[in-house]
Amino acid sequence: MALRNRRTGAGRNTEREETKKPVGGVRRAQVITTYGVGGLVAIEDQSYIVSGLDGWRRARPSEVVYEPRLQHWLGVAKFHLPPADEPSSGYGIKIRLFPEIYSCSECKQLQEFRKFGSPAGKNLCGACEKPLVPSRFVIACENGHIDDFPYFDWVHKKTEFIEGVKHGLSLHSTGRTASLRSVVVKCLCGKSASLEGAFGGRAMEALGIKCRGRRPWLGRGSEQPGCTAIPRTLQRGSSATWFPINRTALSIPPWSETLQQRLNPRYGEFRVLVEHGAPDDMILKVIEQTGILEDSRFTAEDILEAVRRRKELEARSLPDSDESAGFEPANDLRREEYAKLYDGTVHVDRGEDFECVPPASAPSAALPYGVEKSMLVKRLREVRALHSFTRVHAPDPAATDLRGAALSLEKVGWLPAIEISGEGVFLAIDQERLREWETRPGPVSRAERIRRHHIAHLRGQVHDGKPTDDVKSPVTPRYVLLHTLAHILINEWTLEAGYPAAALRERLYVANDMAGVLIYTATSDSEGSLGGVVAQGEHKRLYDSFESALARAGWCSQDPPCIESEARGTGSLNLAACHACVLLAETSCEAQNLFLDRALIVGTPEDPSIGFFSTANALR
Repeated sequence: MALRNRRTGAGRNTEREETKKPVGGVRRAQVITTYGVGGLVAIEDQSYIVSGLDGWRRARPSEVVYEPRLQHWLGVAKFHLPPADEPSSGYGIKIRLFPEIYSCSECKQLQEFRKFGSPAGKNLCGACEKPLVPSRFVIACENGHIDDFPYFDWVHKKTEFIEGVKHGLSLHSTGRTASLRSVVVKCLCGKSASLEGAFGGRAMEALGIKCRGRRPWLGRGSEQPGCTAIPRTLQRGSSATWFPINRTALSIPPWSETLQQRLNPRYGEFRVLVEHGAPDDMILKVIEQTGILEDSRFTAEDILEAVRRRKELEARSLPDSDESAGFEPANDLRREEYAKLYDGTVHVDRGEDFECVPPASAPSAALPYGVEKSMLVKRLREVRALHSFTRVHAPDPAATDLRGAALSLEKVGWLPAIEISGEGVFLAIDQERLREWETRPGPVSRAERIRRHHIAHLRGQVHDGKPTDDVKSPVTPRYVLLHTLAHILINEWTLEAGYPAAALRERLYVANDMAGVLIYTATSDSEGSLGGVVAQGEHKRLYDSFESALARAGWCSQDPPCIESEARGTGSLNLAACHACVLLAETSCEAQNLFLDRALIVGTPEDPSIGFFSTANALR
């Protein structure tokens, strides 16, 4: 996918594209996960910010993605694949120069890029013809706003501005240490200051610097004045400058069926007829005239029935509960998927997006202790959409107030997304045994420890004077158990099936009436359909891999400190979990490697019964 520079003329409110020559490229998936709208991308010796959806070209029919359940959940009509254009086409995603402050390695001047007089298409100081360097630092707030670091204010420290005094900044490095104390900003007025302390949480507030509400990815005039969040200093290349908020859904019947796939491109025009009360005979005639029935075994009546079914989906109200909306493993999308994964499919046509069947193993083949059902998901399709993004703090997987930033100035009716086809194995845990286990003092105590840390973590991110008594955490023994189980199985199947760890992904289904784990291929290339994962769901292989995974989880090279840990991970949100035992690649985990404790899987040396899958429980 090509990235194309869009620069803004000095002192103008309108923008013009100076060149159609691409300055770089990224993969489509990276537009959703790494370099999405509002994200910073370094290309050669310059830094840019990815522009908003307003500047994207109209998607070709082949680039439109449909997933009715997710469309309804997010309130959009469709999804668009990020454009993947050849350089000669003149299309791509627009990017803007950011930060705007640069420095010269020779004359040390520190000022806006446009003031250096760089030749067109180059990144050189007009005076000494040496390469310019984009500012290493920016400031951002939790509302998604981002701005250049206020070097002038930092140097002058609230001093009163005096008329007639000449100002001009320069950036110097003493080289004495690797700390910010060696980075010094000087002004022609005689003042100077190192950048030591600039990263303090209240450093900008102490100087009286407020967030200006800048949104450079949306262009000039998009500022949101009045932002009350405290800006924080960040390194330009830090991951904290952009955290994506992705929303995902699996295609499940009836929306994964061939009939709905055929309807998708035409649904909008048929829906209008139904909404305006057109007679059925008229609608059926229009359906026949569109050509949608060519080379199809479906009738016009089938299409009309599918339209009405889609209308019923759109008429559903979204959940009012913030808790349900914020905690994905328990929301309505997951509940619908859980039911289809648990029951499986009976008849599947070629070309459909979902096929889930029980293993072909003999009924006498034993399932591992605590596992109620194993289902082979031979075919699945996942749609991942970029819903929004945050800065400074990563979005908590259970938070209800994500403070997401806008992807466009005006509503465009769609979101960027990618679709992934693959395979997987769904495991349902025996809920009768689970309910008895999750009421025991041991599991309750360990999960409660994580839950208390999580509540404290969430309260630390509450702003704008909101009450902290309403902060809730979804952490339960059941959630920690299923999450940790998914991790140890992914680690085991990486060895058994020959997949790289980053090629597998978890999807959790956790509520009072749900206890399931889907492990599936998470890449869109050939590794996603080799059959190696599905084979792990056969009873005999599942039993063997379970035994091996539990044996590995029972001992960690970091023990005894790991199993005896009182708190680990970001915000102390893990217990017995480290990189030597259960942590995964970030792309494989839907909860940022948090809420993990292998003691709930295998128990502790002092009390093995804490572990749901421990031998002590299996022999009861």
